[in-house]
Amino acid sequence: MLLHVVARGRIGRGPEHELVERYLKRVGWPVRITELPDAGGRMPAVEPGTRIVMLDEKGDQATSMAFADRLGRWRDDGVREVRFLIGAADGFDDDARAGADWLIAFGRMTWPHLMARAMLAEQLWRATSILAGHPYHREG
Repeated sequence: MLLHVVARGRIGRGPEHELVERYLKRVGWPVRITELPDAGGRMPAVEPGTRIVMLDEKGDQATSMAFADRLGRWRDDGVREVRFLIGAADGFDDDARAGADWLIAFGRMTWPHLMARAMLAEQLWRATSILAGHPYHREG
């Protein structure tokens, strides 16, 4: 199953980029990152069977285990792609939110988009590690 991060804004080559790359290299599943300008640009075509996950301040505050469980269920159900959307500074409107399969939030605080991308990369690594059977020290 492809984990596809589609993010508004360019991350550049700074420390945030290095952190994202460090975690995504550890993920044992196929991963793709698509960067779009802050406004405009074309969203890659959504193939049938794709699940859309939006990072949104109004989203669920799932645990790492629940996040892994959802990805595992989708994988086991034959989902080909899970697309994670990170919006621009103003986030997503209600129409966009309505089209998502899952809204998630990394807390109720506002996070810079580059940090949100790094936190998502870490959670993708953590979830795929949990699903691969590696012990999770927070379990139980």
